[in-house]
Amino acid sequence: MNKRQRVKKNAEFQKIFKHGKSFANRQFVVYLLPKEGQEEFRIGLSVSKKVGNAVVRNQIKRFIRQSFLEMKDEVNQKMDYVIIARKQAASLDFHESKKSLQHVLKVAKMLQKNK
Repeated sequence: MNKRQRVKKNAEFQKIFKHGKSFANRQFVVYLLPKEGQEEFRIGLSVSKKVGNAVVRNQIKRFIRQSFLEMKDEVNQKMDYVIIARKQAASLDFHESKKSLQHVLKVAKMLQKNK
């Protein structure tokens, strides 16, 4: 993931929280905000200190980034995504994390079928 694909500024996070829609399961909360004129999706990640130590939090963020990288052709490109990891996400391995993210995105109708 390159820097253009990340939501970094607090104001951008707040705008997505305020104006976007949210979908959740036990491991993740996903906020979505459509962005017109944007050629590729952007993601912002939030993992609370309550989830685990720094190693665990960084591992969760790596899992989420890699999952989005693998699903980049399936996700809606004209969106900003903010993913918040809940405590249960700390116990997941990569494949479980990806499956859980896919579940939330299917509920949100953001995954397109493979062509």
